[in-house]
Amino acid sequence: MGDVPGPSSSSSSGSAGPSKSSGQLSNLPELHRFVTGHNTSGQAIVQKQNPFTWEPYDNDNLAFSVAYTTSQFPPDLNSDADLSAHESVVSSGRLGLVNPKGSVLRCVDFAPGYACAMHRTQSLDYGIVIEGSIEMVLDGGERYRMKRGDVAVQRATQHQWVNTSETEWARMMFVLQDCKPLVVEGKVMGEDLGGTGGLPPSGN
Repeated sequence: MGDVPGPSSSSSSGSAGPSKSSGQLSNLPELHRFVTGHNTSGQAIVQKQNPFTWEPYDNDNLAFSVAYTTSQFPPDLNSDADLSAHESVVSSGRLGLVNPKGSVLRCVDFAPGYACAMHRTQSLDYGIVIEGSIEMVLDGGERYRMKRGDVAVQRATQHQWVNTSETEWARMMFVLQDCKPLVVEGKVMGEDLGGTGGLPPSGN
């Protein structure tokens, strides 16, 4: 399932460049997804494996790859219920930034010099820089430069991501988890996509 190394082979970090069929825009290493499961003896196996596939946004300055989703907590792994739910969510074409009552594992590539719109999701998010560096800008004016390995814990706040490099792509991995509506000083801090085109509302 996909052009990825098997269990007994080794792999370099994508020196041949990303596969054009994946839709990847950046020149960063190609990524692969490995989903584990069990054989009939109860031993662990890799049940699904494939390269990440990408969707471009904002005039090819931004690309998303959704590696996995869950639709309930705790997830039900019996009879591959979670796999079926993930495939249903992705194929529906209605997945927003957040999956109501669940989670989204999403990789995001940012083009050199690109700044996304200021936005907020109704979710608790873990954002990890895995390639390059990125600036996190908050609506109160605070700015923080994040380097590879740094983590942002976004708690339903208005924020923006800015790739300040004029030559290098940046990449982040996000886990977005639905949360209860947040109220601050009597105001409900709901989702605000900031005019970002092409993204459906999350509906949570």
